[in-house]
Amino acid sequence: MRRLSLRGRLTLLYGGLFMAAGVVLLGVTYALFNANLGQQYRVIVKGTYLSPSAGATRPPPPTNDVYVMNKDGAVLTGSDAERVLEQQREQVRQAAIKSLLTQGSIALLAVGALAAGFGWLVAGRVLAPLHRVTDTARRIAASPSALHERIALKGPDDEVKNLADAFDTMVERLDHSFDGQRRFVANASHELRTPLTLGRALVEVAMHRRTASPEVKELGESLLTINARHEQLIDGLLILADSERHLSTVYPVNLADIVSHVAAQLTPEAAAAGVELIRGPGEAPTRGDALLLERLVHNLVENGIRHNLPSGERWVQVRSRTAGDHVEIVVTNTGPEIPPYEVESLFKPFYRLGAERLVSTKGAGLGLSIVRSVTEAHSGTVTALPREGGGLQVTVTLPLDPAGAA
Repeated sequence: MRRLSLRGRLTLLYGGLFMAAGVVLLGVTYALFNANLGQQYRVIVKGTYLSPSAGATRPPPPTNDVYVMNKDGAVLTGSDAERVLEQQREQVRQAAIKSLLTQGSIALLAVGALAAGFGWLVAGRVLAPLHRVTDTARRIAASPSALHERIALKGPDDEVKNLADAFDTMVERLDHSFDGQRRFVANASHELRTPLTLGRALVEVAMHRRTASPEVKELGESLLTINARHEQLIDGLLILADSERHLSTVYPVNLADIVSHVAAQLTPEAAAAGVELIRGPGEAPTRGDALLLERLVHNLVENGIRHNLPSGERWVQVRSRTAGDHVEIVVTNTGPEIPPYEVESLFKPFYRLGAERLVSTKGAGLGLSIVRSVTEAHSGTVTALPREGGGLQVTVTLPLDPAGAA
């Protein structure tokens, strides 16, 4: 037997709530109207004395006319009785109208509010699966590393479940596609490293021969420089492919240790380039892959050293710190002026700013791309702002490890 659709269930649900509210409202209106009709007067009509308040009867005066007994117990006949009856009818009509307009309105508002409250609760329960679909879609959109997530909605086979299943199918295909792309990049990079290594070895052998001429040695130096750049590019692609995977195992990491280690590694390069390297390793406990986080900090500091001013005051500052419920790595450097609209493009693979769009020995154009990829794999965010006077300030925000903080 086919299950009733979500639209049909919602229709029956709200229709039932409306009918229940209408029945309650009708009952309350009837009770108020009946109570107003039975107040203040007792009437004798053609042969029977009616006392609604007392609920008793007794024989009327021996005539067939209409008699009315007022509140004082006097019996009225003729035109007086008719006048009193007309007054009573008018009073009853006015009382009924007043009751319906005032008390009925209050009852209507109360019952309507009650029905709306029940409708709100029931609708929230019915639409909860849609919120689950929306939350999952937002997490996947915010972080490509979340493509492994699935909604896996349980329940009746209705429109919402069909939507969730279709979304899971789409995400699964995207996950396979991205995973295949990462495997292709990793495999191709591994395959390219072998001929590059062999080529470097052959060039070095030719350069170090006793019979090698100065021209051969000069050519060898150029070939080694090009070879080194290609190896750097392949290493960057491997790291980028590795950082885009989902981190299945994470460990406690203190970013202060990574900042100190990376600063010690790059101090000779900074000194050779005439750039002052300022370190500020504050306590910043988090959880993640230590090697990838080290590459993140290394790329940021190296980027600040290599893309600095050609002369004058030149420095790179790297700091780690704890800020509320997260930790931060902040790398600031002097450098050329960067337009604000160009900042986001710096995180694209192989993008170079201005004249550095040309092939150069400064890098492969993957430094900041790797930084963003590693950050997203650790459920963090990275932002960059142009520094006043030139240069860039990059802030990486990662979740705080409560155990490490304690």
